[in-house]
Amino acid sequence: MVPASVGFQCPECVREGQASMPAVRRGSGLRTAGRRWGAVTLTLIAANVAMFLVTAVSAVSVGSPPLDNWLSPVFAELAQRPFLVQLGEWWRLITAAFLHIGPVHLVMNMLALLLFGSELERQLGRARFLGVYLVAVLGGSTAIQLFGYPDGYVAGASTAIYGLLGALGVLMLAQRQDIRGLLTLLAINVFISFLPGVSLLGHLGGLVAGALAAAVLLATRRREALQVPALILLGVVFVVLSLTVPTLAIATI
Repeated sequence: MVPASVGFQCPECVREGQASMPAVRRGSGLRTAGRRWGAVTLTLIAANVAMFLVTAVSAVSVGSPPLDNWLSPVFAELAQRPFLVQLGEWWRLITAAFLHIGPVHLVMNMLALLLFGSELERQLGRARFLGVYLVAVLGGSTAIQLFGYPDGYVAGASTAIYGLLGALGVLMLAQRQDIRGLLTLLAINVFISFLPGVSLLGHLGGLVAGALAAAVLLATRRREALQVPALILLGVVFVVLSLTVPTLAIATI
């Protein structure tokens, strides 16, 4: 006999009872992380890290140190350069946002993406969050195309991250939350954007685009079926502007 909480049970009864109990399912580490931080957020982080590794290996292939990944042929093919975009290399508008200049640049941006992306994905859901992210990328790229130096090159996810901050600000205003902390954070980051080697145009473009994307979602919140198409349309507008409007820096030469 087996001792029980009340009296004793026979071993056969214990085995039958255990067999009838449903098995406890334990989610995998990836599923648990996805629920906590957001599946899209983690996927974007993984894509950025993967591209850094690709550019590092590419740098080694031409005799450069792996941490000098911006010297790689892959980096040169994917970074945003306004005059090359206008010559038809449109993919640079998006691929540049998945490149980073060195590991510190990568780590700082990925930490920000984990922090702000997970919160925004929780509020918006996967599809709308991804739409806001890509619109912010294109908004930053468009600002660089229109006002940036034609032969310069730009890379980094910070255009999208500023877009996430812009979107969070609009959502917090709509929910009548206190945004003073967010405004302080934005002010500090905009100040940092004036430092040499930092793309102020990309940051401001991403910020405005993210805010616009959130405003579009709020305007269509009673018609959810239109939200993702509306974000796609906004992204298309940015692409058209990038490819058809001459860079103002070229026009002033």
